[in-house]
Amino acid sequence: MTAVVRILLRRVLLLVPLMLGIVLFVFLVMRFSDIDPASAFFQGANPTPEQLHDFREENGLLDPLPVRYVVFVGDLLHGDMGTSALTRGEVIDQVMTALPLTMQLTFLGLGIAMVLALLGGVTAAIYRDRLPDQIIRVVSLTGVAAPGFWLALLMIQYLAVDLGWFPTGGYINPADSFTGWLKTMTLPALALSLPVAAQLTRIVRTSVVEELDKDYVRTAIGSGLPPRVVVGRNVLRNALVNPLTVLGLRVGYLLGGAVVIETIFSLPGMGKLMIDAVKNGDPAVVQGVVLTTAFGFVIVNLVIDILYLLVNPRLRDAAA
Repeated sequence: MTAVVRILLRRVLLLVPLMLGIVLFVFLVMRFSDIDPASAFFQGANPTPEQLHDFREENGLLDPLPVRYVVFVGDLLHGDMGTSALTRGEVIDQVMTALPLTMQLTFLGLGIAMVLALLGGVTAAIYRDRLPDQIIRVVSLTGVAAPGFWLALLMIQYLAVDLGWFPTGGYINPADSFTGWLKTMTLPALALSLPVAAQLTRIVRTSVVEELDKDYVRTAIGSGLPPRVVVGRNVLRNALVNPLTVLGLRVGYLLGGAVVIETIFSLPGMGKLMIDAVKNGDPAVVQGVVLTTAFGFVIVNLVIDILYLLVNPRLRDAAA
């Protein structure tokens, strides 16, 4: 069994207790919250105490917490996230309807952030301590300090309202119109990605500068290899190891930031679904959205770990 397979198996096995821990945390938070599932189910109907008691008994709400947790985990394993108190529909159906849009927004924002970070970080490193580097550092520092919702509001005001280049909100399915989809997703993706791009730019710059100062780079350039070949083939591959480890954490920021961004741009994704569920007192939907987002974050970090193994041979050798 190779070192890579052993490491991957170890990572996958660690996911089991991690997932159970996430489920336990969300389960306890929701059970000790002020939202009563029975009251939420009968909201606006003025139920009698007997009706509330019957509902709690039928749905196992009167069972001990350990029993309810085991039942809850078993339902999740069968794809059952509960029933919405507002729509009376399955929570999993609502989550699966909203999830594709959130994934589109998250990965579009991630792609923009990676491209901007590579261009800015590498350019700043090559021209370090010169004008391009100083400009990029100032811009990235400003981007780190600027919250995504503030950028979203500025973009709506100037790019959508004043200039009319983009719609102020709404969503168009790419199957209906790819151009329309791109217009509706550009501003949300930019607002979501720019703070992450600014953070990654600084990390990429630092990593590339450290790599450029190593002896093998000076030797390769001194032997006649063009600098762009050395940077493209060797420097970038070695320098991107550290930014890759940070990327997984930034994906969590993108998933969390999508909640606010989707609300601002009226996008029917996971964020808007959770905000509406909180406002309407729908605990099952809130629980389903939080669990899905947490699981997505864990899975993305597993993918980042795999990529880290592929680009970092020293880690594979250490595990051999």
